[in-house]
Amino acid sequence: MGLRRGDEIIDLSPCVSDLLSLIDGGSAALEQVRAYAEGATTTLPLAGVRLLAPIPVPRRNVMCVGKNYAAHTRESYEARGEAVEAIDYPVIFTKTTTCVNGPYDDIPYDAAVSEQIDYEAELAVIIGRRVKNATRDEAMAAVFGYTVLNDVTARDLQTLHKQFFKGKSLDGSCPMGPWIVTADAVPDPYALRITCRVNGQLRQDSAAETMTFDIPTIIGHLSRGMTLLPGDIIATGTPSGVGFAMKPPVFLRPGDVVECAIEGIGVIRNRVAGGE
Repeated sequence: MGLRRGDEIIDLSPCVSDLLSLIDGGSAALEQVRAYAEGATTTLPLAGVRLLAPIPVPRRNVMCVGKNYAAHTRESYEARGEAVEAIDYPVIFTKTTTCVNGPYDDIPYDAAVSEQIDYEAELAVIIGRRVKNATRDEAMAAVFGYTVLNDVTARDLQTLHKQFFKGKSLDGSCPMGPWIVTADAVPDPYALRITCRVNGQLRQDSAAETMTFDIPTIIGHLSRGMTLLPGDIIATGTPSGVGFAMKPPVFLRPGDVVECAIEGIGVIRNRVAGGE
């Protein structure tokens, strides 16, 4: 495990084994790591390391919120030829732990499984403490930090099975990273611009869009009667501009490069495998 400092990575292995252990340790563990990092002399150049997902193997499925931006909700209904419906409560689904992928690793592509692979750039929230039936204040106090996540989706499987789970859970369909920025360094998560580019072309841009359900509302609904645990990952929804809603639809193909970026956090860049 490492801590980014400019263009270097500080090796934290003498201090903490992995990020889940750090999150479990709460504020005391985080302060201990920060104190260790201040005096650390063992560093590696950032360009010389392979970054994994911040939490490569989550304890539980990645929790996701669908249709959480009004323009994306509208484009989703219209792309399917359906009347636009109001969303009164968060649309919640999950992605399996085995779909988590690194910030710069390839996205697997198997045409025998799906030929309608799509992208969804999202802000992901990392839970830092156990919380149940959270008030708004308790919800925000439970946030450890934020990262970038691409909710890669097999649209044909999503349609075939008439639900989100299978089409969202193919191996490697959840690139995330490149690191977690702690909550105290993000004074306003809603001010963070979310973008997605495919082969350099801007496809998604949240600059003019806002979440339908904000972070404490999402955590409040998820924690109602269900305990959230340290290390839980919550993807908060994607802005408009996804491939299946384009006219005609445009899906990812082998060799495509998808860049999801969140201002103030970082960029993840993933190539769709199979383009050799």
